Amino acid sequence: MIAVLGECVADGFTERHPGPPPALSTGHPTDGPIGDAVGGGVAGLALRVLPGGGPANTAVALARLGTPTRFLGRISGDVFGGLFREHLASSGVDLSSSVEAKEPSTLAVAALDAGGQAEYTFYADGTADWQWSPYELDLQRLGPVKCLHTGSLALVREPGRTAVEELARAAAERATISIDPNVRPSLASIDDYPVARWCEWTDILKLSDDDLAFLLPGVPMERACDTWHAAGARLIVVTRGAAGALVSLDGERATVRAPKVEVVDTVGAGDAFTAGLLHHLGTKGLLGGRLDDVDLGAAVEAAEFAARVSALTCSVPGADPPWAAQLTS
Repeated sequence: MIAVLGECVADGFTERHPGPPPALSTGHPTDGPIGDAVGGGVAGLALRVLPGGGPANTAVALARLGTPTRFLGRISGDVFGGLFREHLASSGVDLSSSVEAKEPSTLAVAALDAGGQAEYTFYADGTADWQWSPYELDLQRLGPVKCLHTGSLALVREPGRTAVEELARAAAERATISIDPNVRPSLASIDDYPVARWCEWTDILKLSDDDLAFLLPGVPMERACDTWHAAGARLIVVTRGAAGALVSLDGERATVRAPKVEVVDTVGAGDAFTAGLLHHLGTKGLLGGRLDDVDLGAAVEAAEFAARVSALTCSVPGADPPWAAQLTS
């Protein structure tokens, strides 16, 4: 069992609707347009909402790959919360440790560039995901797990960030801890990401090259990895999009290629990579401790599998990770 702790986010994708047709008139000089009366209207945007949020995406991807997965989230009772529950449960995720929250869901509106990269505008103030309190989040709620994965906004947003970090620190006594900072500069500052402190109790640190550029601007990847290894993290993986990934285990390094794929968009690709990495390590019996039995070859093999999972996610719209059968077909 792997537990994933963090947020669900309603990912909104916009479609522009054209404006009204040319206005009609009765022809009388005093009459105005009557377009509205015959079915006209104003130009606008249609919003297609899909279930998202980095941790929730990771939980879905893990369950679809066949790993028993428990999701710890504060899921709203609103219409988006219903969408999240249906999506997670239908993918096989255990929701028994999630909290039914009274606050509204978090909404993110995505704008996709020509390469399928998403830039988000968040509507996140006072929403359910960040309101964790110590009495809601403890080892009893976590249950018996081999690995706890967390990160993203749940680990940096007040008021719940302290409760999330304290649980992860406590869980490190008995489980492998995985972190993905998944930085969001529009919602958090660099001071909100104390990665070196997190590495004191983190075994696996997965981040993107964009995350790295924000967290340690101008620092080469190898030196950044060495900094975080020295702080305590054993396995660090830096994803680099089409350029693949860098795998660093206690300072011993290798690179992994990204499979070629026709990219629809990259939404959820990093979350799918994390799931693939953890799933593969789990199937090899390498989770549940401090990664003492992991060598560079095993880490690279897991990252290569993760890259395949991520590539398949890029080939479809939204955060829709593959099922296990798609990896063997």
